[in-house]
Amino acid sequence: MSPRSRRTSSQAHRRSARHFARPASGRALGGYHLVEALIAGWRPLQRLDVDGFALLRSRGITRRANSAVAVDAPSDEASLLAAVERIEGLLAMTGERACFRVLDVHGPEALDGLLAARGYDATGHSTLLELPLDRARTAAPHPSAEIRTGALDEDWFEAAWSLAPRDGDDARATMHDILAGTPSVQVLLRSNGNGNGNGDGNGDGNGDDVDGGGAPVAVGRAALVEAGRGTAAILNMIAVDPRRRREGLGRAVSQTLLAIAAVQGADLALLEVEQDNAPAAALYQGLGFHPRGSYHYRKQAGAPPTPDS
Repeated sequence: MSPRSRRTSSQAHRRSARHFARPASGRALGGYHLVEALIAGWRPLQRLDVDGFALLRSRGITRRANSAVAVDAPSDEASLLAAVERIEGLLAMTGERACFRVLDVHGPEALDGLLAARGYDATGHSTLLELPLDRARTAAPHPSAEIRTGALDEDWFEAAWSLAPRDGDDARATMHDILAGTPSVQVLLRSNGNGNGNGDGNGDGNGDDVDGGGAPVAVGRAALVEAGRGTAAILNMIAVDPRRRREGLGRAVSQTLLAIAAVQGADLALLEVEQDNAPAAALYQGLGFHPRGSYHYRKQAGAPPTPDS
């Protein structure tokens, strides 16, 4: 595929997010501060700053925490190319292919085309969504929600892992360490424990068929991070038991996260949704989120390099 056709493909993915469009309001987060907030919301186990890029490493479990992202990267193509080659060389020493996270809200503009010309494949197209928070106008928390704030709660993590496990020998420990890296709001909903709410899909869409007595049915997290002059709540790890989908549990968890994050001082909520995830897009649009931008990954093509001896 030619560089032009690769860029055209990325542009098509960005256009596919337009159904979110609505006028932005409230505080806008600038590009540099936005990137740093996103990194802090899913904090990698290691960070190496290389020529204006943050090279994130976390035992290879998640792309967000195992990619390079431009923070203050050079805009001239010669310096940009040198930075990309340096990152490629560092990763080659450990037998890894380079992966870059390319955001359209923060330069350099030449990065995507440069990576495409070097044979990088585009993948993981997602939309960044934001919602200004107003404590007085935020919906109330779900009455049966179990809420933790601050450090990672072990009971919440056990519930989250049961609903959204990851593959890999080190996946559990890695996820635990990533989630423990940032103070957060953690929300858990349990079934009523009475044999009702068995996933028949007949809920009323408000997540009311829970009362805290039974097994975990939905979880969510909002990392609380510095974002410019304010605090942002980065929503992630929102998961619902597959047998309990379309019952309003995802909405109940999200509304609870937003309400508690606002009480904790957050004035802006951010989240990321893959552009082919239509149910999630509809959920967050209904909650008032609007697009802040988009991103995708560029993955170095070919077999992993052989580490230098």
